[in-house]
Amino acid sequence: MDTDRRNFLKKTAVAGGALALGFSACSPAREETITGGEGSLSQAGRSLKILILGGTTFTGPHHVRYAIERGHEVTIFTRGRSQPGLFQDSFEQVEHLIGDRGEDLSALRGRSWDAVIDASGRDVEWTRNSAELLRDAVGTYLYISSTGVYYPYLTTEITEDTDPVLEESSTGRSSASSYGVMKALSEIEVHKAFGDRACVVRPGYIVGPLDMTHRGTYWPERFRRGGEVLVPGKKHDLVQQIDVRDLTEWIVHLLENQIHGVFNATGPASPLTMEAFIYGMKAITSAEASYTWIEDYDFLTEHNFTFAIPWIMPVGNNFGSQRISVARAKDAGLTYRSIAVTALDTLEWYHSSAMTDEQRGDPPMPVSPARESEILSVWEARASL
Repeated sequence: MDTDRRNFLKKTAVAGGALALGFSACSPAREETITGGEGSLSQAGRSLKILILGGTTFTGPHHVRYAIERGHEVTIFTRGRSQPGLFQDSFEQVEHLIGDRGEDLSALRGRSWDAVIDASGRDVEWTRNSAELLRDAVGTYLYISSTGVYYPYLTTEITEDTDPVLEESSTGRSSASSYGVMKALSEIEVHKAFGDRACVVRPGYIVGPLDMTHRGTYWPERFRRGGEVLVPGKKHDLVQQIDVRDLTEWIVHLLENQIHGVFNATGPASPLTMEAFIYGMKAITSAEASYTWIEDYDFLTEHNFTFAIPWIMPVGNNFGSQRISVARAKDAGLTYRSIAVTALDTLEWYHSSAMTDEQRGDPPMPVSPARESEILSVWEARASL
């Protein structure tokens, strides 16, 4: 598809999708391409030396691309095992240090930077070691944590003042609990080393180009395929997600303005229901699609359909997972693309040459086409009784 036609389709879909989602098509949401720019970005007032721990997968390339466009000097520290899927031109301007966060930080010794973005903190010891090593070599340490620190989400309107969970539940281990506790304990290590020079960002579900989990690809791709779509959950269930570019660009903004503290980071800017989200997803594609709502939680649980990002069944430990307050982040400059733009750009990336057929694989989770059809058949048979 040529560029002019693609941009025309994007803008018309944004208008329809934004209205369906309750946003004005003339809002300040940035109508940008996958690369995020189109020449509208001005350079920062001061060039920073930024170290990124990680940098070649998902959030990393977006950090790199935006920081370079803003005129900053970027160094990435990785194991050297993966290559960025986008923004090759930006990476040609990046210094690449090779090491291992668990075993070899020697490449970082004797160096200094204005700020570090810890985008690969998946182990408390990793975070402790890097924070201690960089304590006197870096101005700001920005740690990318997770709203998972609040798991189990047993209350509504979770703010940064809600206490993170520091111990796993005595009723049994779970991957969600382990991950959240790891992130919460890692935050403590950053605060110990950097004090008021620490910045902690707690994202929710991150979606957009380069998301190899394909969590955020499911809905736009499902409506692109057309046909009868199974939509789970109650229409008034709230959903939250954040475009990877909104997150990473805002993180660079925090560094440029020396903003510290703890911030939840998800979206959109105002509450969004599953019903409005689905209307918006349908509006971005011209495919013939209809959908069947299944609001029966018991039936969905019986058929193991309890999530379809950004929706997750709001019961039990996930009761308040989609009710995370972002007021503090918005006050600190976080802005949002429309969800229509995110969906369109995700589709463009998913079907581009940046993805191999192997990477694309089967249709994205949470259910295969065959399984979706099976569940719909059972539901329709039950409804006819």
